[in-house]
Amino acid sequence: MTRPLIYRSLFYIALIVVCVALYQLAARFPLQRDFTQNELNSLEAGSVHILSQLDKPLDITVYATEQDAKQGDVRKLVSDFVALYQRYKPDISLTFVDPLKEPEAVRKSGIRDNGEMVVNYAGRSEHLTTLNEQTLTSALMRLARNREQWVMYVSGHGERKLDGEANHDLGEFGRRLTQNGYRVTSLNLTVAQEVPDNIGLLVITQPQKKLFKGEIAKLLRFVERGGNLLWLLDAEPLRGLESLAEQLHIDPLPGMVVDPAAQELNAPKDWTLGGGYPPHPVTRDFDLITAFPYATALSVDDSTDWTHHTLVEGAANGWVSQRRDMHFDATQDVPGPFSLAFALQRSGPEREQRIVVVGSAAFLSNAYSGNGGNLDLGMNMVNWLAGDEQFITLAPHTAKDGALTFSRQQLTAFTYSLLLALPLLMVAIGGWLWWRRHHSA
Repeated sequence: MTRPLIYRSLFYIALIVVCVALYQLAARFPLQRDFTQNELNSLEAGSVHILSQLDKPLDITVYATEQDAKQGDVRKLVSDFVALYQRYKPDISLTFVDPLKEPEAVRKSGIRDNGEMVVNYAGRSEHLTTLNEQTLTSALMRLARNREQWVMYVSGHGERKLDGEANHDLGEFGRRLTQNGYRVTSLNLTVAQEVPDNIGLLVITQPQKKLFKGEIAKLLRFVERGGNLLWLLDAEPLRGLESLAEQLHIDPLPGMVVDPAAQELNAPKDWTLGGGYPPHPVTRDFDLITAFPYATALSVDDSTDWTHHTLVEGAANGWVSQRRDMHFDATQDVPGPFSLAFALQRSGPEREQRIVVVGSAAFLSNAYSGNGGNLDLGMNMVNWLAGDEQFITLAPHTAKDGALTFSRQQLTAFTYSLLLALPLLMVAIGGWLWWRRHHSA
């Protein structure tokens, strides 16, 4: 055997060894990167966080035919989508059932639509007819909760409703609570003997009519017994809730917060932007902008009973004004910065009691909840109040705009370049090549 042949053989042997080693490393330590602009091939950080909370195997059964007249190969679409979840939780099993071939299985499972998905976890199940990350992750969050959590909201005095569709209501927030596994219902204190002790939390919004003394007494007893509370204030009179504010050592400043920083961003004059989120489980890894319309500033009195933590700060260069005039008056207005939301907690005989007070109920209303991270912050508050800190997740990233916007001059230049300059350039190159070929011959 000649020396070059030996070298060549050794090279190919070494190449095979390196390829096998790389394959073993890739199989043992998989590494993937999503370079798409909107990370279409990756899960949100919140979805990954929820998967980490599921310590038992997850079974997904999809009732779908092999081909659909509108969507084509449904099974491939579902398999590719579920594979994103299996990347982070390998013990997810995916099974397909053909409704045409197994009608009895379809009947027993209560399936109605082609492509319907049944998600089973720890003896509980969820049916999904719409397949996207939000619906599946919400279902997983509901399955991950090991107990039923009730959220009640006080009604009967013109308060904002968690199932209402009006702009001032909190219906979108209520739907998000339901999607994440909470049971939402109203509570009329004129009918109920007491506020139930077994609920996750009670929500109070700004009443438009003054509460009766008996209703206030029931609220105070609920707090005294260690109940958890989300109190959403407006820059309006408390209408009977003064004793509750006194019990919590909360002092809303009279007037509305004016935030010049919001006006500089062309936001409405009655908005205050969340400018800072001091460290707290509610604001963990939270850095989205929040908007608080018609906000009232909150202050707290020192108390040996409660521990107070500021959740949201705002209006560093703003002020609180009781006038319609939006100009600062040093003789009448109170300068910022202000606390827009507080978390209160104290030790109880059975559990730690938690309360959140927010100086703007409008920030979770249907008209404003979609701004910035308002809904995400509201959900973080509820999860903390209900003792579900493990579900306080990173807020989903905003999809990047993939559209290209041209000015009139840019569009004209692009049009002439594409329709005139480029063809002339190709003709010139072709002519030069023809001239060169003929003169070289």
